Amino acid sequence: MEEIAPAALDAWITQGMRLRLVDVRSPSEFASGHLPGAVNRPLETLGSASWESGERIVLLCQAGTRARMAQQALRSAGVEACVLCGGTAAWRAEGRAIARDTATSWSLERQVRLGAGMLVLLGTLASALLDAKWLLLTGVVGAGLTFAGLTDICMMGNLLAHMPWNRRNT
Repeated sequence: MEEIAPAALDAWITQGMRLRLVDVRSPSEFASGHLPGAVNRPLETLGSASWESGERIVLLCQAGTRARMAQQALRSAGVEACVLCGGTAAWRAEGRAIARDTATSWSLERQVRLGAGMLVLLGTLASALLDAKWLLLTGVVGAGLTFAGLTDICMMGNLLAHMPWNRRNT
């Protein structure tokens, strides 16, 4: 089986079928909302995971794209897995339960994109309407994004991770 619909997966869970739900998104995406019982194995670390025989593996991500990539990688390693059709978004759209580890449902990556986009928009508008020096703001944001891309260290992400809405629920 290549893909499984959310309703069919819900039936498997209800029947007590031996499953391993593997969410291949980033840890912050996982924390912002995942299927109950799922484990987080980001796509880039999936190769180091161990698999038990006899369990059915269901791969999950937001919409299904990364899960299909993981499925191909596992298939080449001789491990069969199916993908949740439509991903976590489809599961949520059908009104099924979602577990959260943080108060927000927005991933850290999405928050960074929103924050950076708003700062660039603000800097551009302020430079056009007020003073050209506001272009420095867009330059600083661009430099920060470039640094984050080169080093995988995102200062804005680190700052946002410490905000109250991104703290883990206890």
